[in-house]
Amino acid sequence: MQATAYTYDPETHSGQVLLDDGTPVPFDGKAFEAGGLRLLRPGQRVRIETEGTGEDFRVTLVTLQTF
Repeated sequence: MQATAYTYDPETHSGQVLLDDGTPVPFDGKAFEAGGLRLLRPGQRVRIETEGTGEDFRVTLVTLQTF
């Protein structure tokens, strides 16, 4: 799934991405670190992996989108 980086806290490695429909979805440091990134800038296109539905929906991986 693709999304756009919305917020990022370099101290906690947590933040939010925006899904293509504009829905903000938070991610934690564990999801960020799983992607092997060192930095994330708002507006960057990212690939995410998720699990769960409804209130249990969460991002499990954030990495850069490559074509």
